[in-house]
Amino acid sequence: MVNSYNEWDTLQEVIVGRVEGSAIPQFEANVKVDAPPRYWNFFQQYGGQPFPEDLVETASKELNEFCKILEAEGVTVRRPDIIDFSNSYKTPDFEASGLYAAMPRDVLIVIGNEIIEAPMGWRSRFFEYRAYRSLMKEYLKRGAKWTTAPKPLMSDELYDFEFAAKSPEEQEALVEIGQYVTTEFEPCFDAADIVRCGRDLFVQRSHVTNEIGITWLKQHLGDQFRVHTLKFKDFNPMHIDASFVPLKPGLALVNPERPCYQSEIFKKAGWDLVKAAQPTTPDSWELPIASKWISMNLLCLDTERIVVEKQEEPMQKLLKDLGFKVIPVDFRHFYTFGGSFHCATCDVRRDGKLEDYGFSEPCDEN
Repeated sequence: MVNSYNEWDTLQEVIVGRVEGSAIPQFEANVKVDAPPRYWNFFQQYGGQPFPEDLVETASKELNEFCKILEAEGVTVRRPDIIDFSNSYKTPDFEASGLYAAMPRDVLIVIGNEIIEAPMGWRSRFFEYRAYRSLMKEYLKRGAKWTTAPKPLMSDELYDFEFAAKSPEEQEALVEIGQYVTTEFEPCFDAADIVRCGRDLFVQRSHVTNEIGITWLKQHLGDQFRVHTLKFKDFNPMHIDASFVPLKPGLALVNPERPCYQSEIFKKAGWDLVKAAQPTTPDSWELPIASKWISMNLLCLDTERIVVEKQEEPMQKLLKDLGFKVIPVDFRHFYTFGGSFHCATCDVRRDGKLEDYGFSEPCDEN
């Protein structure tokens, strides 16, 4: 059975990613705008090659321990197939090599009994769905509705290469006025740019999620759901779950450095927005495709239990003060791959039903 409408109902079954077979993405336009400049040479030099074996081994151990902890908490854990993502491929429109199957949250989103495969924005992620196909067929046979969003061509028309060529400061100014490296040529979105609060879904326009992609999602889901576009004071937007993290009905964690321009919709609905604790990751830690705010990337097992990175003690204290039972797990080496617990999972089944959590008014990015 597949069933999940929000981020906090009791978790019963989850897909946890793998780092085996991971490859460093090539230095494409999307990577350049989201990676800190100090890592540009890294991608230019090593793009297409496997991630270092010692890093893969350490992060894999963290994932395996995470799986054991989830199982001890009563959660059924599933894993994607292992694929060598360093293999290159060519379509009529582009050539690339792959990335990984480490982040199920990016490629899959469950809404009710439907699993949607997202049309992700990075060329290196074009064939990422292959790692999950065995699971998708199984869920289909178990009664799930399986949908693949329109696969983007990823031709040059989808990308603004002039944007990518600009300095980080110039890019920030363009993002502030609503311009991104992805164009509106065709739909694309990463599922991790979406958070679910029952009938209301909140989506971030970002470097990997465009307006036409959000339009597809709205039209596909129909009148049963309300899809809202949010914008944050984030000059390198990619994935909403390090900026806005719902914890339970009426309570969400927000990034103090990336305020939401539409926060009023949550206040009107009676929600409390709590500022996340400052992350503890040292400046020396390698984060080529993530920020320190990956510390916000939590996984709710229900409205009482939350998985938190073991070294993020300020975050743990904040959550304990809010009444949660914190489950600390070592995960900092996994950070280097660009995500944490929310990114590394796709909650396939939660014990809950479709509900309305008080959002009576639509909101818009503008």
